[in-house]
Amino acid sequence: MKTAKDYMEAANEAVPTMDSADAIAIHAEGEGTFIDVRDSADIAESGTIKGANRVPRGMIEFNADPAMEDLFNPIFKDKSAPYYLVCGAGGQAALAGKTMTEMGFTNVTNIGGFPGWKDAGGPTES
Repeated sequence: MKTAKDYMEAANEAVPTMDSADAIAIHAEGEGTFIDVRDSADIAESGTIKGANRVPRGMIEFNADPAMEDLFNPIFKDKSAPYYLVCGAGGQAALAGKTMTEMGFTNVTNIGGFPGWKDAGGPTES
């Protein structure tokens, strides 16, 4: 039987991480697609990365699969493009990133939690 720790270890092995300062520099260059995988209530409470797409972790499979015509989100059209995932503390981003890699995405990075982004001076929005 798997535990939450098992899932997190597997996700952290599958998805590279990046610190906030490096992610902020990439964001400033306008590179990649930034995705906040928290639910809307968490984002409403704290804000998110400026310009980040909002795709809750529970919707990744549906939004990233073109076969799900009514739910597919075109931000996922290029499986080789760089995607940068953020959440509250890094766990949900790691798990969502592992799902994306299992779906064939080849350039997914966990940039950790939004508080780290905000504390490092990254641009935010409500």
